[in-house]
Amino acid sequence: MERTKSVLKRQRQEKEDYLRNNQRKTQMKNAIKKVLEAKTKVDAEKSYNLAVSIIDKLSNNKVIHKNSAARRKSQITQYLNSLS
Repeated sequence: MERTKSVLKRQRQEKEDYLRNNQRKTQMKNAIKKVLEAKTKVDAEKSYNLAVSIIDKLSNNKVIHKNSAARRKSQITQYLNSLS
């Protein structure tokens, strides 16, 4: 690969994007875990709204695929509905 200014800049940008996206994916995973670990429906609903919001943002920004986002939202929705 050439070592032109544009290539070096692109590499810097990719590294920053990679780190930022990993941080956001970790945030999403933690939000999902918080919903799935909730024992009562009230606690789960609070976490659920935040988790869905994070998942939608990541999907809109193309960090995760839209089908992956739908699957994850379905998973936590199913768990929330199973609580009584």
